[in-house]
Amino acid sequence: MLRYCCGQDGYICVQILRLRFTLEQTDPKSKARAGKLVTDHGTIETPIFMPVGTVASVKGVHQRELRDEVDPDIILGNTYHLYLRPGMDILEKAGGLHKFMGWDRNILTDSGGYQVYSLSANRKIKEEGVKFKSHIDGSLHFFTPENVMEIQRTIGADIIMAFDECTPYPCDYGYAKRSMQMTHRWLDRCLAHLEKLPFKYGYSQTFFPIVQGSTYKDLRIQSAEYIASVGAEGNAIGGLSVGEPAEEMYKMAEAVCDILPEDKPRYLMGVGTPINILENIALGVDMFDCVMPTRNARNGMLFTAEGTINIKNKKWEDDFSPIDEMGITFVDTEYSKAYLRHLFAANEYLGKQIATIHNLGFYRWLVKTAREHILTGDFAEWKQTMVTKMNKRL
Repeated sequence: MLRYCCGQDGYICVQILRLRFTLEQTDPKSKARAGKLVTDHGTIETPIFMPVGTVASVKGVHQRELRDEVDPDIILGNTYHLYLRPGMDILEKAGGLHKFMGWDRNILTDSGGYQVYSLSANRKIKEEGVKFKSHIDGSLHFFTPENVMEIQRTIGADIIMAFDECTPYPCDYGYAKRSMQMTHRWLDRCLAHLEKLPFKYGYSQTFFPIVQGSTYKDLRIQSAEYIASVGAEGNAIGGLSVGEPAEEMYKMAEAVCDILPEDKPRYLMGVGTPINILENIALGVDMFDCVMPTRNARNGMLFTAEGTINIKNKKWEDDFSPIDEMGITFVDTEYSKAYLRHLFAANEYLGKQIATIHNLGFYRWLVKTAREHILTGDFAEWKQTMVTKMNKRL
């Protein structure tokens, strides 16, 4: 199936739509959705949380543990970091990221736009692209919409992202508008260049453009309308969870979801806490990623259905109950809170690994259970109960 669109600069974009998305159910009291995406690497049931595997590794977790215990349908890789190391030559020789890291399920790669944003002291943004210094060795590099598409072809993820500029928070209206318009022009260039690039590894890739506009509702609406007009297989919402209040995030996500097509998956990038995820599911978002479950785990913070645990607290020193009796991974019942606290006190890396597997398992349980409640029609009530409980510090 072919779809034609006209970009801002007059490009005629031709896309072969490869990803199949089926919307199965919408919650009667919210805009929460349950659906299925099918790619060449399998089915993704939504809502979905994607563990972040920045450098071809979800920190502290073997691929076997990730597959067998957490059981995600899809994980995320980082274009900027993979470009710097191991580099494109190695990934191409390996046959792409799936084979390189031993992962036979779906992978999504971001475009590197967020990393460029985070390197504000070491990068210069122009219309042509972004010049930046490597955080590893200070070497100079240049990202353009065109070469970022080439890089993501070589990485070989199932879902790849448009190159965009992620604005900081706060930023003034004029800057946000100019940045959004440039992101749209970069999108046109991404689409035009993708048409020239064959797939490398015998399977197809799906392309998502990204909505920008900071926390200005009119810009978000304008950007969402433009992104929707492109007719891509799915759409992403960027530039949120960068320091703005949660209520601002929800307002922007709601405005965008009201415009993006209902029959395409919606991906909110870089979000977030368990409560953020539930609230955005209620607004119509389907896909999420965030480093929070792994990063917070390494600092001793455990997410549970009853609230948040700081396992370093002395109160757990002689608590020999399981880490989480309701948890879905083996670590939740094989180890006690007292033992896990001891590992953190002793600075034993096993503690960080256990906490990471637990948190990833909880996030997986959260979106999977949300999906079940959407299908049974009582998501809104369940969500409110969960938000109240997860606000607690145990």
